[in-house]
Amino acid sequence: MSIAADAALETPDPLRDPALYLNRELSQLDFNFRVLAQALDPQVPLLERLRFLCISCTNLDEFFEIRAATVRHAQDFGLPPGPDGLSPTTILHMIHDRAAQLVDSQYRCWNEVLRPALAEAGVRVLGRDRWNARQTRWLRAYFRNEIMPVLSPLGLDPSHPFPKILNKSLNIVVVLKGKDAFGRAGHLAIVRAPRSLSRIIHIPERVSGGPNDFVLLSSVLSVFVDEMFPGMEVKGAYQFRVTRNSELVVDEAEVDNLALALRDELAGRGYRPAVRLEIAHDCPKAIVATLLQNFELNENAVYRIDGPVNLNRVIQVYDLAQRPDLKYAGFTPRVLRDSDTIFETVADGDVLLHHPFDAFTPVLELLKQAATDPNVLAIKQTLYRTGKDSAIVDALVLAARNGKDVTVVVELRARFDEEANLGLADRLQNAGVQVVYGVVGFKTHAKMMLIVRREGRKLRRYVHMGTGNYHSGTARAYTDLGLITADADIGNDVHLLFQQLSGLAPSTKLKCMLQSPFTLHSGVIKKIEREARIAQAGGNGRIIIKVNAINEPRVVRALYKASQAGVKIDLIVRGACTLRPGLEGISDNIRVRSIVGRFLEHSRIYWFGNDGQPELYCASADWLERNLLHRVEACFPILDPKLAARVYREGLQNYLDDNLNAWELDAEGGYHKLSPDGDAAPHSAQATLLAKV
Repeated sequence: MSIAADAALETPDPLRDPALYLNRELSQLDFNFRVLAQALDPQVPLLERLRFLCISCTNLDEFFEIRAATVRHAQDFGLPPGPDGLSPTTILHMIHDRAAQLVDSQYRCWNEVLRPALAEAGVRVLGRDRWNARQTRWLRAYFRNEIMPVLSPLGLDPSHPFPKILNKSLNIVVVLKGKDAFGRAGHLAIVRAPRSLSRIIHIPERVSGGPNDFVLLSSVLSVFVDEMFPGMEVKGAYQFRVTRNSELVVDEAEVDNLALALRDELAGRGYRPAVRLEIAHDCPKAIVATLLQNFELNENAVYRIDGPVNLNRVIQVYDLAQRPDLKYAGFTPRVLRDSDTIFETVADGDVLLHHPFDAFTPVLELLKQAATDPNVLAIKQTLYRTGKDSAIVDALVLAARNGKDVTVVVELRARFDEEANLGLADRLQNAGVQVVYGVVGFKTHAKMMLIVRREGRKLRRYVHMGTGNYHSGTARAYTDLGLITADADIGNDVHLLFQQLSGLAPSTKLKCMLQSPFTLHSGVIKKIEREARIAQAGGNGRIIIKVNAINEPRVVRALYKASQAGVKIDLIVRGACTLRPGLEGISDNIRVRSIVGRFLEHSRIYWFGNDGQPELYCASADWLERNLLHRVEACFPILDPKLAARVYREGLQNYLDDNLNAWELDAEGGYHKLSPDGDAAPHSAQATLLAKV
């Protein structure tokens, strides 16, 4: 080895300094504070504020099920610190402190802000201290007739050990005094609420006098729990909920049938190791200690709750309350101009769809028309999340029954959709569809559809690619971009990708597209480095990126180096970002902002200035290590200059101009809400796009 090489090995890279990196888990937690801020914003309709509160709670559940569980796994196995230099033990302590602040803020929002405001507006979630005599009688009868028959309370004694507690289920621990029918002295009992019971009870207007009066199941259980223990005195009843590790672990290289292995894992998911205990704030310490011992947790995993432990279930009020005046006004997405077929429209030029402002209908119509078109020979599709009763799946089944050659890549490991996707795969296979489960060790996260159609003497490929899933529900709730094109080069690239997924092709360099896990990571870094060279040569180095999260260390280092070279970089990152902007001499030229509004920001856009010849890509991939290196992802260019200009205008510049829903990240990892400065006019990116619908 040369002296220069020895020196290079001995000289540490200053851009690897842990002080330059924020912790991903804490950054992800902070996103939920921004969601919660929407619940506290008086400019947001009241029931929508309730929805944002519940979203923050659901997000926190998933955070503990996946992120915190992953850190605990790293602690158990003694894994080394990540780029931020923090040990798993330190991260777990920091998670507890930050999550405790979030939980406190969530319940203050509920108890002190939203619940009183909803009651004033005529939507009442009645606590036990607010029930009148008539409501109490009705609820007691409801408990006896609808609830108690499905409950199985369990007294704890040597012959009745602590029962299995399902992940995130509602439970009541009851303190008893006296003896039961068999003379057994009571001490503790557990009442588990089956998931078949609604967590929100709608009191009829004839009983309550109002059309929108509700009661929490947890309140009803606590008030009438004595009826389940006749002859004994109930000294206390305290609700609790345990959150468990929900990350499925399947050694794909060691199983013969991934679907069967996943079914086995799913059967036990609800009872995997616990990671969090939520307990009523007034629960005695001795009982908390008993629960912690049973769940093998320590005090660092306890969250004392002043309200329902399953606060996210209050989202049912959003759907049950007949108050459209307390919600966002509805809108009708734009639709494509009339034509005989989608094929004719796309043959005339690429079609860009910006959801939810553009309808998802053209994607559905493309597939439906392909299913019945006698000239269509083959259809290939990736499915990650589709939703219940999917029209996409119906069209694929119809196509197979009509004799088309249909191949579908179903990602069985799509988190929390595994069971649904197993059923989906069965349905497709029964219809004659060739189902592929993707590649061992790599989730297929790419969003692609390929249709092969005979036109005269030639075969032509029609392609749809997107930044979001083939899910009509999320297409109305998430911002995403989709492209429908008949471009020959893109069509051939997608064809090669599907060949790889079915195991029939080696890694092949694509002409237009970048793909994970082969060329996307290196391609992104090369394009960042190109902008740095342009800036060093006196040109205008410029990068604008919109993704959901960033944590890949080599990409972060490349961005730091580009900033040092003088490249102006704007990162629009919805959630976790481990890069520190604004560090003197390192990231002075980098700005990071997060947009949180009515719709979940989900589109991924990469824009590189390229010295006046800009390149714009859309992708299924965030700039996370898992997406860039350990998943199958597709990154596609917008080749039509007019469409590229539209994506830049609507999806990038529009968001950089936002001064109403934007939060800016500082070098310390804190976010502050932006507001119109000086003479600047108020600008909301999402409202601007909605106004054009």
